[in-house]
Amino acid sequence: MTGPFDDAARSYDAVLVVSFGGPEGPEDVSPFLDNVLRGLDVPPRVKAAIARRYDRFGGVSQINAETRAFVDALRSELVMRGPALPVYLGNRNWDPLLKDTMRTMAAEGVRRAIACITSVFGSYNGCRKYREDLFEASQVVEDPPVIDRLRLGFNHPGFIEAMAGRVRAALERLPTERRPETALVFTAHSLPEAMAKLNPYQAQLAESCALVASTLGHHGWELAYQSRNAPYGEPWLGPEISEAFMDARKRGVKDVIVAPIGFVSDHLEVVLDLDIEARAKAEEIGLNFIRAATVGAHPAYVRMMRDLIIERMTVNPARPALGSMGPAPDVCRADCCLSGRTASPKPALCGTDAPA
Repeated sequence: MTGPFDDAARSYDAVLVVSFGGPEGPEDVSPFLDNVLRGLDVPPRVKAAIARRYDRFGGVSQINAETRAFVDALRSELVMRGPALPVYLGNRNWDPLLKDTMRTMAAEGVRRAIACITSVFGSYNGCRKYREDLFEASQVVEDPPVIDRLRLGFNHPGFIEAMAGRVRAALERLPTERRPETALVFTAHSLPEAMAKLNPYQAQLAESCALVASTLGHHGWELAYQSRNAPYGEPWLGPEISEAFMDARKRGVKDVIVAPIGFVSDHLEVVLDLDIEARAKAEEIGLNFIRAATVGAHPAYVRMMRDLIIERMTVNPARPALGSMGPAPDVCRADCCLSGRTASPKPALCGTDAPA
């Protein structure tokens, strides 16, 4: 393999689902945030403010139950359609931590695994940081498994079908005659503009949004950003979702569907930022707010993951991709999705510069 695509037929002993993780109760919040914020210069008052966001939910993040449901669905899909591989879960920031899962895999004889990262768009936090954490986890195991990763699925037919299904279900909550005039606002986590310039995040998001809207035949859509809650003073991607609401209202729109396309499962930033804060803003200015679900364990999304596993096990595979951007690479470039915060990138697995 010399380029971004791996055309060899790989043999795997297991699938490793890699997720963000979240606290399971009030006592978990502070140590969880220590993991999330490790290496960042975040003042204690800012950490305390972030911790208070979890109080409304009893210190429990929705991401854990959602990720476990996805893992169960993927296991069932592999049992029914093959390949019959065990599925492990490892989190970046909370139990089961990636390093502990890596130890378990090694102890149970896993020699090579394919990683399914729970993000479909290329950014530092959505791709490279996970690969850095995979490298760190491999360092605590004496003889760690070799890890490959699935390509990003932002334009895969399965992801587009799943997201379109979620938006369609939201639209169907409106009377038929009101649907054509409904504003469709896709959302994703905002990033510092300097970081965004180093990755394909915005272009991939725009492609996905256009593909989903086209599938639905709904052309009144916009991409907005949410969850700008980090204490950085630099410019971040916009427009913010509140700006999109104001623009829609000025156009005389009465209904808005909010579709969190940038997130594959619900968690605190989806539920709090959208279901509570964005909903309140919409109602304040007279917009009827309906939130589409994340893809979660949608059957088409789960099938996509199974199909991507088969890709990596096939010689010269077809790589289905909709739109104009083509399939994302199987192996990341050395300069892909850098954070922009350090002079030298940290070691990461699954890249052309991965340590031997």
